Amino acid sequence: MAAVGIIMGSDSDYGVMEEAARTLEEFGVDFEVKVSSAHRTLGRTVAWAEAFAAGGGQVIIAAAGMAAHLAGVIAGAVTLPVIGVPIQSGALAGVDALYATVQMPPGIPVAAVGINGAKNAALLAVQILAAGRPELRTALAAHRTAQAAAVEEKDRALAARRNGAKP
Repeated sequence: MAAVGIIMGSDSDYGVMEEAARTLEEFGVDFEVKVSSAHRTLGRTVAWAEAFAAGGGQVIIAAAGMAAHLAGVIAGAVTLPVIGVPIQSGALAGVDALYATVQMPPGIPVAAVGINGAKNAALLAVQILAAGRPELRTALAAHRTAQAAAVEEKDRALAARRNGAKP
């Protein structure tokens, strides 16, 4: 069974959510991807979430745009950690999805990342899993070290360009 479930309200969301899939792959985390709507296929969505939880799934990443009720519906159906990814769409460019994702009633939490924040959602899922998997803690530390090194290299390259030298 996959540790992480990625569910989205529409296949058009996969252009954003593909980054979550790539990030989970980089960390060697098993995942599954599902398209199911909180509004158009409510029963199917809840049934998937319940089966995922019952089958040993550990974290769900739910992405949706506009009304963005998907993460909240799933959080109401299961007790697994749910991370909501608001998708940029519609007249409000994702702000409506952000509000719908973060404004959950007391007792039904949904963690939320920024609009189109699929990579951060995957990293948060890895951090949650890392609580019980030391190899993921080690991989996360290495990832952070690599990020810092990349910033330092960019700083050196910029300084060299500004001083007329080639990097």
